Amino acid sequence: MSQNSISYLDNLYYGASNEIIARAKNLRSRMTPSEKHLWQHINKNQIKGLKFRRQHPIAIFIADFYCHQVKLVIELDGKYHNSTVQKEHDINRTAEFEKLGISVIRFTNEEVLNNINKVIGIIEEQL
Repeated sequence: MSQNSISYLDNLYYGASNEIIARAKNLRSRMTPSEKHLWQHINKNQIKGLKFRRQHPIAIFIADFYCHQVKLVIELDGKYHNSTVQKEHDINRTAEFEKLGISVIRFTNEEVLNNINKVIGIIEEQL
């Protein structure tokens, strides 16, 4: 593997461990209904020709969706994200992504399942 390939992968995964990478691979086969629904609308370069990755490892985290070209993470939040502890965790996680120069957009599962066109519009506005 060339030095350029290693550098690209390092930047793509931001130093994620092999364990995180393996866990992300496993999560791809167990996507939630809202993740599957959004994936149908953003995979295959459907939004502005950009490539999104699902269950993508970044440092110590696994982002629901990530576009490396524009450094954008999309997170889908279920009801458990309403708890105080989880909200604090999400704030810290977003801050860590932002330290890496990555923007984060969050949607609820209900938004994705019930109003996908609005969700896609918001994503397009961020690009």
